[in-house]
Amino acid sequence: MYAFTYERPTSRDQVLALARAGGKLLAGGQTLLPSMRLRLAAPEQLVDLAGVEELRGIRREGERLRVGAMVRHADVAESEEVRAAIPALAQLAAGIGDKQVRARGTLGGSLANNDPAADYPAAALALGATIHTSARDIAADDFFQGLFATALEEGELITAVSFPCPQRAAYAKFRQPASLFALIGVFVAQGADGVRVAVTGGGNGVFRHAAMEAALAANFSSEAISQVPTDEGEMSSDLHGSSAYRAHLVGVMAQRAVAQALAQG
Repeated sequence: MYAFTYERPTSRDQVLALARAGGKLLAGGQTLLPSMRLRLAAPEQLVDLAGVEELRGIRREGERLRVGAMVRHADVAESEEVRAAIPALAQLAAGIGDKQVRARGTLGGSLANNDPAADYPAAALALGATIHTSARDIAADDFFQGLFATALEEGELITAVSFPCPQRAAYAKFRQPASLFALIGVFVAQGADGVRVAVTGGGNGVFRHAAMEAALAANFSSEAISQVPTDEGEMSSDLHGSSAYRAHLVGVMAQRAVAQALAQG
């Protein structure tokens, strides 16, 4: 590595002051620290958020579930509150990476990083979540802006995420065997405002599948989307899978997610 300073603030105000001074925020560090080892990132100051208790916690607020930005994947997976309110979210968290990643990675860190194959962005977008920051509230539809890009401004801190509790929802993922990221992941949610379908792993970032949403709004069944195509021209292609293969997987994973949602009632 190289020389840098390390700060561990205990309050949000301290975090924001350090961030405004140019400090690099460290949530779970599952992307940042490997990037530093490879010299792809070279921050002069790390600001570790692990000591800020106000960024933790999971609680039900009426028909919404509020999860603190520094809640770890393992905590989401094991939370009785999450399992009762949005079991699909707990299942998604349980399938992120391996035990070591789940023990360190955080919800806020994942959303702020917005890896194009990450799992949480699919849940946030499909559930119509609201990302709460130190400055404002951002709808998931406005938050994700492409490859590792979000609506966050310089020095802006994710504090929590609020998920509407759906009538039913499920997430199906085809894992890339080496990284355990989603080669394709599809989160399907049916709520009071209709059906939302979010796809991760397919392109430059998470996106909603409008054609599948329309088909499922008319008939919430796997059969309803069995013939709904996904434009392979919008899919990425690499050594792990061609664009045509990924487009095919979107249909397969979406049908599996719908079947899971129906099975859960």
